[in-house]
Amino acid sequence: MASSPTQKNFEATSRLQMKEQTIDEMYGVPENFLEIEVRNPQTHGFGRKMFKCFTNDLRNNLTNIPAFKLKTSSVRRRYSDFEWFRDVLERESSRVNIPPLPGKVFTNRFSDEVIEARREGLERFLQIVAGHPLLQTGSKVLSAFIQDPNFSRENYNY
Repeated sequence: MASSPTQKNFEATSRLQMKEQTIDEMYGVPENFLEIEVRNPQTHGFGRKMFKCFTNDLRNNLTNIPAFKLKTSSVRRRYSDFEWFRDVLERESSRVNIPPLPGKVFTNRFSDEVIEARREGLERFLQIVAGHPLLQTGSKVLSAFIQDPNFSRENYNY
């Protein structure tokens, strides 16, 4: 009686030595640890010139990700800074699909729900781009945008 392909695959893998994980391997600090949080929205300006600014906290303690030189950082960025940053990432790396930013809102833009949705979207965006290995090694602006409190678009010719 002939064996099915599924049975052959199972037999081939059943001969592999299975090693039990240690407690340290299961619950220890991961090799690459990166935690980014967008928080603390603050309103600046008056009337039609009002805008929100968010604090981007990067905590990459115990990491071996060389793209980020500082263990912790905290910087403030406007939504327009994120738009510029995303455009630059798209131009820098055609091989990486850069995720979208949360959409612009023109009504009720200062309501708690809208601000929270934007904060979550910006946080998700940063987590994806900062965690991408091609962007970590190939982007000229990634680390500066996330970590440099004196970051300025004018320092980059894009």
